[in-house]
Amino acid sequence: MLKAWKRVAADLCKNIEIREVELSDTVLNRLISFSEDWAAENSCYGYRANDRSDIEGNRIFFAEKDGKVVGYLFGKVYESENMQAIMPKGTPYFEVEELYVSPEHRSRGIGESLFRYAENAVKNEAEYMVLSTATKNWKAIFHFYLDELDMRFWSARLFKKIEE
Repeated sequence: MLKAWKRVAADLCKNIEIREVELSDTVLNRLISFSEDWAAENSCYGYRANDRSDIEGNRIFFAEKDGKVVGYLFGKVYESENMQAIMPKGTPYFEVEELYVSPEHRSRGIGESLFRYAENAVKNEAEYMVLSTATKNWKAIFHFYLDELDMRFWSARLFKKIEE
């Protein structure tokens, strides 16, 4: 079943180009526009639209279909400090700050392609890929990251409002 899905995803991902881009006013405006769309979806707890300071200093990857940007990933390399449960102190890792695909292009392998492209791009600088998520649809996102991208579960932070 997984191999069949991979073939379907590859077919759906035709005409998709993934590339790393430099921060420019055009790129910044596109990222901010996407983040405004994402915030309007109300799909993540506490998500707000980005501004320049959220994006500067990150490596940026775009997914384009027929010349139109349909998704992005950005993040940067850090050295681990309080992650001894999964890696020694001082280990370089790439923190995925955001991975977004426009709603009409989801479930077509674009997010996976963005992630794998970024992973390959940083493999000489980082030993791990790390991310956090605040999605409200945790079952789907866990399937994506754990099953599709072969990431490992590290920790969870849960909440419950105490009723009066």
